[in-house]
Amino acid sequence: ALEVAERLFASITRGDIEGVRAVYAPTCVIWHNNDGSEQTVEQNLRVLGWVVKNVRELRYEDVRRAETPTGFVQQHVLRGRAPSGAELAIPACIVCRVENGRITRLDEYLDSAHVAPLLA
Repeated sequence: ALEVAERLFASITRGDIEGVRAVYAPTCVIWHNNDGSEQTVEQNLRVLGWVVKNVRELRYEDVRRAETPTGFVQQHVLRGRAPSGAELAIPACIVCRVENGRITRLDEYLDSAHVAPLLA
């Protein structure tokens, strides 16, 4: 599971959307606490595609990752520069279920106030 986590976050940092797709199971569900919505893989990849094209200096800092009985959990601060030039610092917690080497569910917890610079 920790290798899956490494592949996921390395792919996002590189802007490799197809690499992210390869880590997700085809039926993976992605949920966000800030809006309570579930996304399909395709919906999530569209959002990630926008992020990697529009956030400069995208990186994960203060990463804390642990394996769980069903996958992994990661806490981090996503940093970068929003399209407006504003600094981003988005603390988050990601909980993933991993089966057969792929993520089948990803739950993302973050404070929407930290995302505001992206929406400006």
